[in-house]
Amino acid sequence: MTPRLVVTGTDTGVGKTVFAAALADALDAWYWKPVQSGLDEETDRDAVARLGRRPPARMLPEAHRLTTPASPHLSARLDGTRIDPAALTPPTVDGPLVIEGAGGALVPLDDDTVFADVFARWRLPAVVVARTGLGTINHTLLTLEALRARSVPILGVALVGDEHAENARMIARLGRVAVLGRLPRLAALAPDTLRAAFASGFDLSLFRGATS
Repeated sequence: MTPRLVVTGTDTGVGKTVFAAALADALDAWYWKPVQSGLDEETDRDAVARLGRRPPARMLPEAHRLTTPASPHLSARLDGTRIDPAALTPPTVDGPLVIEGAGGALVPLDDDTVFADVFARWRLPAVVVARTGLGTINHTLLTLEALRARSVPILGVALVGDEHAENARMIARLGRVAVLGRLPRLAALAPDTLRAAFASGFDLSLFRGATS
């Protein structure tokens, strides 16, 4: 079985791209981000290629590259274009695939569709990336409820940040979900340190069997 996974988050800036890079590296996977909003700085695709040691052949082009760092629906409007959510389809590759959403699961793609609606159509297992600290229980449980309301299969939650055992316990208990592991804060965020942190914090076998 070849894993095909969606990486989503509880919010923007929770560490989703760093986790996606580590996961793609560990699985030696192809990476695809359907919608990129904001092109002035290093894009998520660029960051994953750098941190996850992904060769160019395994970095799939975005379906939409939008100029403004904003919600995709607004960024598309400002660029004078629109996103057709029905046209977003996971690419076929000969091996593992990591797909990264934009921001949180309920980020809108147009006036009527959020990313979670697209995930529901894909029927791929989702990994929810969440902070470890204050506020994470609420944000994570709301994200899990939103995904389950759409029958999105959930592989588990990946935590990013300093250890907080009680938050992890309550997410697992109240969310009825597996906490897959944790990426700690890294003083030096580089390919070597990220690879070591992922290997120490996660059991790769939990991801290898995840497919639709």
